[in-house]
Amino acid sequence: MVEITLVRHGQASFGAADYDRLSPLGHEQARLLGESLALRGRARPARVFLGSMRRHRETLEGLAPALGLDPDAATVHEGLNEFDGGALLACRFGCALPEDVRRDKRLYFRTLRETVLAWQRDEVEAPPESWRDFSARVSDALASMRAAGGDVLAVSSGGAISRMLVEVLGAPPAQMILLQLQMKNCAVSRLVGSGRGLFLHAFNEVPHLRTEEDDRLLTYA
Repeated sequence: MVEITLVRHGQASFGAADYDRLSPLGHEQARLLGESLALRGRARPARVFLGSMRRHRETLEGLAPALGLDPDAATVHEGLNEFDGGALLACRFGCALPEDVRRDKRLYFRTLRETVLAWQRDEVEAPPESWRDFSARVSDALASMRAAGGDVLAVSSGGAISRMLVEVLGAPPAQMILLQLQMKNCAVSRLVGSGRGLFLHAFNEVPHLRTEEDDRLLTYA
């Protein structure tokens, strides 16, 4: 048996020169998630995985103390890294992303959705990573976590997690970006498995949000 707890990273620095770091709120989300998981009596995971991105590491460092985990003992797997959405947009629009897309967050994510769908159809010219290669490395990460057995915790990104869920559910690739755009920062999804395969047990849970006053902690980017 295996139970894989997938954690999306905390809020990163959207709009900043370096997106790949947690915002102050993202650090708080990670800390509170760790405390919430500990209060709910979650078993200490036998194995911990994370991608190589800074926001993955910072999220794990935030939730680790409450769970008694050593971030340095975690297994880094490149398959848990996000696809490069900014580079895909640059391939589609050239170096200059339209000003209205850059300024309007809703328009930005609608444009990203359209671009990802085009990428999946091989309609984005010279992407930094093909859809096939992205899918292959994410599948490899999922297989590694399943092979670890027992309770597994993984810190990753919305696109990679959504790609895993599409694989487990046998859903069309186009569903990936739809799941991804619903995924909250520090949200928890769970997969359980046996010899018969993996099954989705929970999606996009935010156990660290307990009251209406916690609405400020609810972020998507």
